[in-house]
This record gives sequence, structure tokens and C-alpha cells, in this order.
Amino acid sequence: MNSSSPLSYSLKITIMRKIKILLMALLIAVIFVSTSCATILGGRRTAYQKTKPLAGQPQRELRWGFLITDILLGCPVCLVVDFATGAIYQPAKK
Repeated sequence: MNSSSPLSYSLKITIMRKIKILLMALLIAVIFVSTSCATILGGRRTAYQKTKPLAGQPQRELRWGFLITDILLGCPVCLVVDFATGAIYQPAKK
């Protein structure tokens, strides 16, 4: 087969498009896995959210919408990040 034949060129274009689609899908997957909903969208975290309550103190309330979103995304890393940063908890009521 001649390297300048139309079939060869169209095959190269097809392969390049598939590689491009694969790379975009991989990039999107990495973005979803490496981010978490509450950490990105929850705004600033307060000291109340970051501090674990002592024994006898009331427990912090969860942001259920963010928790459900993290679960639906199927991302255990997202849950770990949200709980570790405290972003999954609601800010203190004033």
C-alpha cells in the first residue's frame, strides 16, 4: 500500500479522531474522580464545619444534596474528600 493513498489517509484520520475522543473521555473521567461536589460548589468552609464535635456536643448536619450527588457520581474519592475537608457539613446556624 502506498503511504499517500486515500485509504491510508482516511484510516489515519479515523484513528486520530478515536484517540482524541478517548483522551477527552479520560480527561472528563479524571475531573469527576479528582473533584468532589461539596468541596467545589459548597463555598467557603467555616471553622464549625472543619472541627469535629466533642463528646456531648451536637453533631454537625450533613448537606444531603451534596452527599447524594457524590454517591450518584459513583465516586468514593469524592466522599472522602468532602468528609475530610468538612465541606459535606452545613455551616453553623446563626
